[in-house]
Amino acid sequence: MVSTADPLSITPADLAIRRLGEPGIVSPMAALVQGRVRSPHYVHEADRVLLDDTLAGAEARLCSVGELPSLEPGGPREYLYFDPSRTRAGIVTCGGLCPGLNNVIRGLVLELAVNYGVTDVLGFRDGFRGLVGGPDGGPAPVRLTPDVVAGIHNRGGTVLGTSRGSQDPVRMVDTLERLGVSLLFVIGGDGTLRGAAKIADEAIGRGLALSVIGVPKTIDNDIPFLDQSFGFQTAFTRATDSIKSAHTEASSTPHGVGLVKLMGRHSGFIACYAALASHDVDFVLIPEVPFLLDGPDGFLARLRHRVQTQGHAVAVVAEGAGQDLLAYDGAVDASGNARLADIGALLRQRMAEDFAAAGEELTLRYVDPGYAIRSVAANGSDAVYCLRLAQAAVHAAMAGRTGMVVGRWHGRFVHIPIPVATGSRNQVDPNGDLWMSVLEATGQPARLG
Repeated sequence: MVSTADPLSITPADLAIRRLGEPGIVSPMAALVQGRVRSPHYVHEADRVLLDDTLAGAEARLCSVGELPSLEPGGPREYLYFDPSRTRAGIVTCGGLCPGLNNVIRGLVLELAVNYGVTDVLGFRDGFRGLVGGPDGGPAPVRLTPDVVAGIHNRGGTVLGTSRGSQDPVRMVDTLERLGVSLLFVIGGDGTLRGAAKIADEAIGRGLALSVIGVPKTIDNDIPFLDQSFGFQTAFTRATDSIKSAHTEASSTPHGVGLVKLMGRHSGFIACYAALASHDVDFVLIPEVPFLLDGPDGFLARLRHRVQTQGHAVAVVAEGAGQDLLAYDGAVDASGNARLADIGALLRQRMAEDFAAAGEELTLRYVDPGYAIRSVAANGSDAVYCLRLAQAAVHAAMAGRTGMVVGRWHGRFVHIPIPVATGSRNQVDPNGDLWMSVLEATGQPARLG
């Protein structure tokens, strides 16, 4: 695994993309690419996208421009590694639900069929379980055609089903080899992508020509070196509706407080963006910024003061915030992640106790929209992004890339090695401009406690 916690530690070698071989087949997309003029809006396949986007970041590396770490650009190539007429593709979705899954599935199928002539596409059901063959294995795959996927982008969830947890990469590659799959598109979060990397490694170890391309999916927006992950725009937009409801309730009752718990295990992006979008929030609590409940500068005292001065208040808390204030029982989920303690329950209890101890009235309204956010269809912004991610994934796979994910970095579609994409976690920087904007919008102090 490449440690990406410190971007300055990343070298050009870390960003190299694995290739199954040299492309030598003229692409059906060649006419679209040939003669295209390079511009600020188009990166040629021979060019690179710099990892650093500031002069200070580039200068800190103490090297020439040509030695700066850079990413391979996404997009169609003039030559392919795989012959479209002899190629079979597979698609699998893993992990929790996220707006846009069906958009990516549909985009992959249509790009393969319409622009490359690859019409043999299998959908593996119920996550990696569907890739485990044998009599005791997972469910049989389904054929995916343009007709089958017509209209699925208008629905939430995933038509292929999903599951959490890992499976044996040897058995999964056995299944893919038996079925003659040349391209595997894996849609999932960091755990899923690590599983995809194991599949790619196993295939390479066998000398098997199998391209494994990840389409990173995380509603929390916590995968590094991506401008944003798909589904995130839809998630924080829907979360804004819950904040509006909480604000209406709180402002319509004496001494009203609205408390909204949003998704975000380790990263508070949904809470931050939803709060900024609504601009009706007084406090935002996220995992990246520790806080205290008690004391004259603690959250509870500040909350009571805000209610006293404006008559009501709204607080937004990410589900992973304040875990240091709660006892951990050691439980884990199917993916091996620690089960979070319920910060919402703790805050409700402590708010009620604090207001009662101060002899002040409290009308508390609690909203937890969790599943209602992640199960909806993608909005327009995410729908566009999902389609473009699907196109980029197909371009990369047909050109023989493997062990990588597609994404957008500094506005450019790029190829990112899976070890880099899973080497750290994207989080809200307490010293960054996003958190500064949250503090400006809410008026909460930089430190609570």
